[in-house]
Amino acid sequence: MSGLIFNQDCDAFLMSRAGERLDAKAVATWVDQYARTQVREMFLNVNARRASFPSKSWETYWDGYLPNAAEGEPWFEGRPKEWFERLGKDWERQLRAMIHTAWRLHHDGIDLYAVWIERCRQRGLSPWLSVRMNDVHYTLDPDHIFHTEFWRKRPDLRRVPYRSKWWEDHAFDYGKAEVREHFLALIRELAERYDFDGLELDWMRHQLNFRPGREREDAPLLTAFVAEVRRHLNEWEQNRGHKIRLATRVPSQPTVCAALGFEATQWARQGLLDVLVISGTFGTIESTMPIELWRELLDGTGVALAAGLECSLMPYPSFPRYPSNSLETVRGAALSFLDRGVDRIYLFNFFDNDKHAATKSTPEKKFHEAGARQLLRDDQDALLRELGDVSTLRDKSRRHVLTYTNIAAPGEAIVARLPARVPAGNWESFGLHTGPAPSSGSAHVILGVLDGDAASFALRVNGTPSSFDGIVTLAEPKPDCPAYRFGIPRSTLHRGFNLIEVMSPRDAVIGWVEIAIRP
Repeated sequence: MSGLIFNQDCDAFLMSRAGERLDAKAVATWVDQYARTQVREMFLNVNARRASFPSKSWETYWDGYLPNAAEGEPWFEGRPKEWFERLGKDWERQLRAMIHTAWRLHHDGIDLYAVWIERCRQRGLSPWLSVRMNDVHYTLDPDHIFHTEFWRKRPDLRRVPYRSKWWEDHAFDYGKAEVREHFLALIRELAERYDFDGLELDWMRHQLNFRPGREREDAPLLTAFVAEVRRHLNEWEQNRGHKIRLATRVPSQPTVCAALGFEATQWARQGLLDVLVISGTFGTIESTMPIELWRELLDGTGVALAAGLECSLMPYPSFPRYPSNSLETVRGAALSFLDRGVDRIYLFNFFDNDKHAATKSTPEKKFHEAGARQLLRDDQDALLRELGDVSTLRDKSRRHVLTYTNIAAPGEAIVARLPARVPAGNWESFGLHTGPAPSSGSAHVILGVLDGDAASFALRVNGTPSSFDGIVTLAEPKPDCPAYRFGIPRSTLHRGFNLIEVMSPRDAVIGWVEIAIRP
């Protein structure tokens, strides 16, 4: 049975309600917007750098918070006054208000996750918890309040001790037993504290977990870790009286998985998993995920396959901004993945649609404000009732946009099809999977042309000539250059992969490729 998995970010609820005093009813009714939709499982994320529940094994968001600190003075223990000044007043107020809301919930005895788990069951949703296995937000700023003292005081547990260039340099090294035990302690506490239907190990927040060059050698350590989690959940199944399922989120390409130390196929074949989520990472939906290959690798395991959608879309790594998806572009990606055989569509970085989505913008939130929050504020009802099933998607307008795989193995480059140079007189080809063939309506190829005269292009779809229809104005997401439309003759598109061929009489550069289908 198809459907949706909704991943709820650990601080999105708190941030969007920053400064409010919430009661248990306000917390519980947040769940209701997902009831009677195609959402089947709610994956409730419980941590980033800190825990967002009253943890005894990890520091929480509010540990160290000084609620009575005077304005203009540090309001978090152990952070210099200069750090608060660097934040800027708007972001400091928003951050403090968020922490205060979390602190107030705790002191009022309201546990978000206990309330949400109960409400999910009342509303026919399956409650899961999701653990970020190596979140690295803000690690280049050692004074940030999101860091734990465990991380701050143990630089020897980090994966790259000799440089400080990327956030991921300061991720924990799972080659160290203390790191693995740190996360196992959190998982044991969750199983004891909450009665959930399933647990997700999210290895995509973030995906570098070993010292450079040790990924394949240390991979068995992660397999043993996953096995220990499965064993612990098996014990709690006896206490809870029901099955407790296990999911994991990993990179979309099997070769990249292996190169990063994720023996995902072994996890499935050893009976450790119930759900495997494949996904790109921050920045774009990955339209070219090898669904068919994963289905073969999982054949006979009984493991369900979910395809992850991010809330933004980029055609290539150097694209100058993070465009929001639209309802039409997520329709296109979801329909393609479902038609290729996934069991679930998985939504990541999509947030709720009520008045709280329109909170005041800050530098840290520009991406979210421009992305999924706007999308869901406008189109959430349709999105949650359409994206999980072929039958509710195939007769809707949709856009299938060519993107790229934005994770590479260590030592390898990220490869993107775009921008594509088209030498004079040569043909360049682009493949797009568009799901079921349209039975009516119209279809067009849309090209974003960085350099060249689109009117002079010869363009074919599956070998059939397409007509030049002129320049077109697109809503987001859209190319950062002029876009042109080419008509696709009726019955030219077929189910599955369709081939676009382009020839230019002069040198040209193409920066955007899509097939748009209108019923």
